[in-house]
Amino acid sequence: MKIILREAVERLGERGDIVTVKDGYARNFLIPRGLALRASSGNMRTFEEEKKQHDVRENKTRRLAEQFAKKLKSASITATVAVGEEDRVFGSVTAQAIAQLLKEKGFEIDKKKILLDEPIKALGVYTIPIKLHHDVQGKVKVWVVKE
Repeated sequence: MKIILREAVERLGERGDIVTVKDGYARNFLIPRGLALRASSGNMRTFEEEKKQHDVRENKTRRLAEQFAKKLKSASITATVAVGEEDRVFGSVTAQAIAQLLKEKGFEIDKKKILLDEPIKALGVYTIPIKLHHDVQGKVKVWVVKE
């Protein structure tokens, strides 16, 4: 059976692809979950209309994310940490701590969107990337200073 994918399906195709699958897979899994439409001329027109609406929404969210990234770039946060001998940091600055500091500055960001490879364990200035949209990444400057 030929179908039009409404969403990206792993190991099958991307959104908008027309693929051939077994009848049972299409009828019992893909179509009931809203992942696909049967490939017919009427469904092609329906999908094209959905695609236009999806693109408009996607462009709007991308523009909002880009505007937010510009605001975020001008922001700078300071994390104060306790230090010992030779400026060794006790503990570390994590994505959770950065999210909390950003919240205090008025930026509501989920800690999962903060792309921190490992917690910061030294004093200094760091530029931390934040994923705002699948195409847009913002950056925030984090100052780690001693108490």
